[in-house]
Amino acid sequence: MSRFPTPTGASRCIHRAAALPLLALGLAASLPAHSAGMDFSNEYNASSIHAQGDAWFIDRVEALTDGDVDITLHTGGSLGFRSGDHFYAVADNAVQIADSLSGALGGIDPIFLLSSLPFVADDVASAHRLYDIARPEYAKVFEDNDQILLYASPWPASGIWAEKPVTSMEALDGLKIRSYDRNGTATLVNAGASPVKLSWADVVPQLATGGIEAVLTSAEAGANGSFWEHLSDFNAIQYAVPLNMVHMNRDAFESLSEDDQQAVLQAARETDAHNWEVVKERVAENYAQLEEHGVAIHDPVPAEFHDALAEAAQPVVDDWVESTGERATRILEAFHQGSDGQESDEETAQ
Repeated sequence: MSRFPTPTGASRCIHRAAALPLLALGLAASLPAHSAGMDFSNEYNASSIHAQGDAWFIDRVEALTDGDVDITLHTGGSLGFRSGDHFYAVADNAVQIADSLSGALGGIDPIFLLSSLPFVADDVASAHRLYDIARPEYAKVFEDNDQILLYASPWPASGIWAEKPVTSMEALDGLKIRSYDRNGTATLVNAGASPVKLSWADVVPQLATGGIEAVLTSAEAGANGSFWEHLSDFNAIQYAVPLNMVHMNRDAFESLSEDDQQAVLQAARETDAHNWEVVKERVAENYAQLEEHGVAIHDPVPAEFHDALAEAAQPVVDDWVESTGERATRILEAFHQGSDGQESDEETAQ
């Protein structure tokens, strides 16, 4: 299996112990699959909830494989890939594992826009249930493209960072605000704002130059980006609890020994559960950090503002259902009925 070239010192990475080298090259063909070195790409910085979850996964893989599987985590987009690049980079084995914002993959399949549907699942418990219902559909898209879905990494709920309180529709009027996928762009247009869809790497530069004056994202992301250097208010509209997806090249997975494959799947199951627990506590931690830096937190926002936003969002939800077809109808019906929508099957990546 080929290994993506290790980046220069500018790359931030979390590196686990490498497997022992073969004593002679001639032994390689006769030895069973035993050790592997893999690169793991993440667009977000090392202190983000996603990078921390990925590091936790790597630790579990190392422990469960006795160091046979060596994974290097590259944060901050240091391999040159953003979330929108990851799907094909992993499919082509240019990088073996990636942590990708689900909405950035919406152009590949609209199912990836599910978790960021506005005002559908706006708290962690409901977002977790929606993910459990839809997981087989996510996994199928990856499987059809030579990849394995390992686990999800949820964000805290999205809100609006701005230079002022944004607690009314009037405050949104004409606001130059970053969105992270087409769901957000369409919803904000309907609400009267002037959204611009930007990848995470472009957000802070655009804030610094005045290209945008507000950002649709979580308190978590804003804290990671030190948004208090540019913006003064966080408005907790509870827009959605979007997911990142962690996916792996299938050939890289199948190159592992059977024991190591099962260890990777076990680590993925454990990380999935770990991430959903961690996100529950994250908002309180984020709010404490924001308060230390003088950010005004508007939580909750007025009910009439929330309801008006939900009304602006409904055409976006309807359009998504139409474009996604029967899958969308089945998933949302199961979600609204409180059903798990699937057989009780804990298999993580098959």
